[in-house]
Amino acid sequence: MFNAITHSQIYVLDQDKALDFYAGTLGLEVTADVDMGFMRWLTVGVPGEPGRQILLEKPGPPSMSEETAAQVRDLVTKGAMGGWLIFTTEDCRKTYETLRERGVEFTEEPTERPYGIDCGLRDPFGNRIRFTQPIG
Repeated sequence: MFNAITHSQIYVLDQDKALDFYAGTLGLEVTADVDMGFMRWLTVGVPGEPGRQILLEKPGPPSMSEETAAQVRDLVTKGAMGGWLIFTTEDCRKTYETLRERGVEFTEEPTERPYGIDCGLRDPFGNRIRFTQPIG
């Protein structure tokens, strides 16, 4: 049956601002930026890991009505969409300091957990992101 997950999706309110944050601040690479006419297909991924991409999708047509898009935008802003992006890093504290110097606002500082060290932040729109330094 299935052998990989290739794409995940999160909603962003402004794709240019998302590109600046995810590529410019977090250091992900742009894997696709295509004007499809009815939407912009904008994906990013971890450099050197082309098998998994994150679609940075702006809520709206053609996938939803403007009324639904307004509701989704409100939920994104509240951080209530229910999804997470979770990355791994070799050094959680160093990554935290680097991103803090770049102006990232964290919701949780690096914390020791049974599975490793992790911390939390939100993107400029309200989406929740974590990164973890796994044990071992």
